[in-house]
Amino acid sequence: MTRPALPLAAALAGGTLVLDGGLSNQLADQGADLDDALWSARLLADGPGELTAAHAAYVRAGARVLITASYQASFAGFARRGTGLAESAALFARSVHLARQAAGQRPVWVAASVGPYGAVRADGSEYRGRYGLTTAELVRFHRPRVEALAAAAPDVLALETVPDVTEAEALLRAAEGTGLPVWLSYTVAGGRTRAGQPLAEAFAVAAGNDQVIAAGVNCCAPGDVEQAVRTAVRVTGKPGVAYPNSGEHWDAARRAWRGPGTYDVAAAIRWRAAGARLVGGCCRVGPSRIARLSAALAGNDG
Repeated sequence: MTRPALPLAAALAGGTLVLDGGLSNQLADQGADLDDALWSARLLADGPGELTAAHAAYVRAGARVLITASYQASFAGFARRGTGLAESAALFARSVHLARQAAGQRPVWVAASVGPYGAVRADGSEYRGRYGLTTAELVRFHRPRVEALAAAAPDVLALETVPDVTEAEALLRAAEGTGLPVWLSYTVAGGRTRAGQPLAEAFAVAAGNDQVIAAGVNCCAPGDVEQAVRTAVRVTGKPGVAYPNSGEHWDAARRAWRGPGTYDVAAAIRWRAAGARLVGGCCRVGPSRIARLSAALAGNDG
């Protein structure tokens, strides 16, 4: 396993890096069963080989940054499966090790995913936020997860799919003292956080925080990306992050994706012009699209 020579922050100063795409859709395409409250994190215990294969598919597609399978993982969730604290901590660490293993001899950065409290509840509340918890309560929830991931020495913590300012503040506090850089990525709709806050207010929590090396959006419609990235870069002075969904609509009643995809890799050129330096995909964006994205960015490197 070859680690990149440069820290991720230094690499971002030199250009745009391609992120991976949606882990869950690739796992489903491989035939993995994700019908579990832990979602893809279940495979840390039951199918680590499936995770390695999914990560490797994105490396072959040109991804330079891999996001771990820890998004929906929690100590409480593992405990409900009868997993003790030490074994649960080992599963968090395994998420980092599997991504490193999948990279092989290719120099790829590993981002340890820290998903929002709503994701761990597995009820869709990460798309609403405002759970009725204080910042301090959210810090207490997130800190053990962050510490377990940090112990495995990823290159960066991905504080991702954050629905509101309160949780962003909590995640940033939970990451303090880890010695790791972080990126902060909100899920947004119509120019606001999912909880309805203006994006300038949301990104202001990262301004002046030296631990934050990039800020932006993920798990949103592709059409919401460009303006959100511009706002993130303007408010924070940091490189932008952009990894939206495919643009299809999730039908919760039928538990199926509906409508056409609107993720156009040509739009990534505009996202980069807006300041994005980490660009990839989230739900329903697979390796074939990441390969086209990588080629589009390489072909328009100005």
